[in-house]
Amino acid sequence: MTTPVLRDPAFLRLWCGTTASGLATWALPFVLGLAVLDSSLTPVGLGVLLAARTIGFLAAVPVGGVLADRFPRRRVVAVAGAAAAVASPVIGAGLHGSLAVAVVAAAVAGAGQGACRPAFQALTAEVVAEAGRQRANAAITLSVRVTTLVAPSLTALLATVLPVPALLWGTGLLWLAAALVPPAGRPLTALPAARASFAAEFADGLREARRHPWFVAGLFALTAVIATGYSATGVALPLVSRDRYGSEAVLAAATTAYTLGALAGALLLARWTPRAAGRTALAGLAAYAVAPLSLLLPVHPAVVVAAYAVAGVGIELFNVPWFTAIQREVEPGKLARVSALDFLLSYGLAPAGLALIAPAMAEFGAGPVLGACALVCLLAPAAAALAPGTRHFAQPRDRL
Repeated sequence: MTTPVLRDPAFLRLWCGTTASGLATWALPFVLGLAVLDSSLTPVGLGVLLAARTIGFLAAVPVGGVLADRFPRRRVVAVAGAAAAVASPVIGAGLHGSLAVAVVAAAVAGAGQGACRPAFQALTAEVVAEAGRQRANAAITLSVRVTTLVAPSLTALLATVLPVPALLWGTGLLWLAAALVPPAGRPLTALPAARASFAAEFADGLREARRHPWFVAGLFALTAVIATGYSATGVALPLVSRDRYGSEAVLAAATTAYTLGALAGALLLARWTPRAAGRTALAGLAAYAVAPLSLLLPVHPAVVVAAYAVAGVGIELFNVPWFTAIQREVEPGKLARVSALDFLLSYGLAPAGLALIAPAMAEFGAGPVLGACALVCLLAPAAAALAPGTRHFAQPRDRL
């Protein structure tokens, strides 16, 4: 009889490692924001550091995917986490010395984060048996959502007694925990005896991704929703909260409702396995359309808050089955590369969406842009649902 996943010591170690990395990731922008408040960093410097971290993340994701399929996933997590652990306090030293040093350190911290993501995804498949992976992914996403609530307030609380460099040392210690705590997995495939070039190995991962029509379609839908709907609401929500409702209260309430909705969605999927997991996931993804629609229409503030809660539930109805299906369906020796492609496109295009949405609103107005983004959020998952295998997020032959 197998040990329930939430009582499995190996999974609990993995969960603690992913939670530590999540706390460190979410805390860094707030710590750097505090550096602006105490005048040790300018607003322009803050933007440069965050851009450097994002560039490091995007550059390292494909590299991390290839390395995590070449070497033991546990080793890749350890090296990537250690790099971020060393870089974090160096950022603090650079704030009071050379901004160039801080920029390089921020890029290294972002690279450590980026390399960890596909390695953690693949390590989950090694640590947890297939029957327990949905619950494991739900537990991991729960920690991510709790982190988004806890990290800002915890950082602000610690800032009352600790200076910014000490807080950056704290993020470094979190990354060290992420590097050291996770267990070694049970390799599901032998490591390659002969290694091709990096480009050839990543191309091999692309071929594996194309072998799964449901993955290509689902990734297209996810990327479209994040690049349009998520970006549009990120730009429009603060403006609507201020201009239509006269305060930032709606902004705070809606973002909190989104996180609480995501928590509810993760809790639901920790107990419930949909019969048609893929269709349910795509319907959840399409539910994000209610967020831009609520900003488009002159509704009561409670409707905006409720819409964001629905969007939060929907995004986890997608995320948990999506990660579980990738871990189940993709060839184990190529899992990290396919996961890297997932993160690279879905999250990598988010900054581009944010950069384009604001000029589009200035040119065409908020209403048309929000309406177009809501339409994309509805149509992209609907189109993805037509691809073979999307009903269950599985190869069609597996369901014959």
